[in-house]
Amino acid sequence: MPYVERDASGVIVGLFGEPRPGAEEWLESDSQEFFDFLRRVQGEGSSETLERLAHSDQALIRVVEDLVDTLISRDLLHFTDLPDAAQAKLLERRSLRRSVNALTLFESDDQKLI
Repeated sequence: MPYVERDASGVIVGLFGEPRPGAEEWLESDSQEFFDFLRRVQGEGSSETLERLAHSDQALIRVVEDLVDTLISRDLLHFTDLPDAAQAKLLERRSLRRSVNALTLFESDDQKLI
């Protein structure tokens, strides 16, 4: 989400919602550099809050995925109505979730055999 301004050594010194001179570089808001900058600016006491926020983001992503799936299954939304980038991300997450589920089932089967 933020555009970043860096000092001469490449360290982030500012975040902006829109590009501006010296801050044209886009940085994903879930990047480690983003969290490192926020910790540095806000102090160490906020690192727990940032971690909770990141965990909350992950849970919300799952809610959004389930919501999209529900809307598609009820024919209220067509998958192809979504932007190409959103389609690609959803397909990638579905594939990853299937892989994780398959591994979980495999581990469960192994535990029963032992």
